[in-house]
Amino acid sequence: MNLPLALAFLFFIGSVFGWVLELFYRRFFSGANPERKWINPGFCVGPYLPLYGSGLCILFLLASLEDRITAVNPAVKKLILFAGMALCMTVIEYIAGIVSLKCFNLRLWDYRSEWGNIQGIICPKFSLIWALMGAAYYFLIHPRILSALVWLSQNLAFSFFIGLFFGVFIIDVAYSSNIVIKIKKFADENDVIVRYENLKSHIRSFNDSHSLRSSFLLAVHSARSLNDHLRDIAERLEKRGKRK
Repeated sequence: MNLPLALAFLFFIGSVFGWVLELFYRRFFSGANPERKWINPGFCVGPYLPLYGSGLCILFLLASLEDRITAVNPAVKKLILFAGMALCMTVIEYIAGIVSLKCFNLRLWDYRSEWGNIQGIICPKFSLIWALMGAAYYFLIHPRILSALVWLSQNLAFSFFIGLFFGVFIIDVAYSSNIVIKIKKFADENDVIVRYENLKSHIRSFNDSHSLRSSFLLAVHSARSLNDHLRDIAERLEKRGKRK
C-alpha cells in the first residue's frame, strides 16, 4: 500500500493509544494531579495525542530501516536502532514543548523536577523511557503493525474512517488553538507561563467545590470564565515567586 496512507493509519492508531497511555499515567502517577482524578491529557478535546501519532510514524520508519544499519553484531544493531528511536522521540518532544512554551507561554508538561532536564521539556529519564518504548514497539507491535497494514491494503474502505478521523481532528485543532490563543494573550499580559495540566486540574476542582458539572473532554470549560481561572493561577504563581 502507499506510504502516505500507511502513515495516516499509524498516526491515527498512535494518537489514540498514546492518549489512553497518558490518561492512565496522569490519573495514577502525575504529580500535577494529587487528587487522582480522571483528566483529559490532551491538548485537543478528543481522545488523541498528536505527539504519539507522530512518534509511532517515526518508530515505524526507523524500524523499517533496520537493514541499513551496518553493525555486524545483531544485538549492537538493535541497540543502535533503539537509541535512534529514543533520540528521535526526544527531539519530537522537545520541538513540541519548546514551541508551546516560547510561542504560547504554555507548558504542556513539566520535567523541571527531573535530573538533567533541559528547560523542563526533556530529560534523561524520559529519553530512557522512550528507548524502552521503542524496544517494546519493535518486539511486540511492529510485526502486528505490518500485518495491520497488509489488512488495510486489502480493505481500503477503512480509509474512509481514517479520513473521518482527520476531518474531526482538524476541526478539533482549530477549536483548541483558539483556547491556546486566549491563554497566550493572558500569559503575555501577566508575564506568566501557564501549566496546562494545572489549569485543567484547577478548573475541575473549582467545578467540584461549587457543585458544578465538569466535562471530561472539555476540560477547560466552566461556568466561570477562562480568564478568571487563569487569574487565580497567576496569583498563585506570584505568591510562590514562580513568575516567568
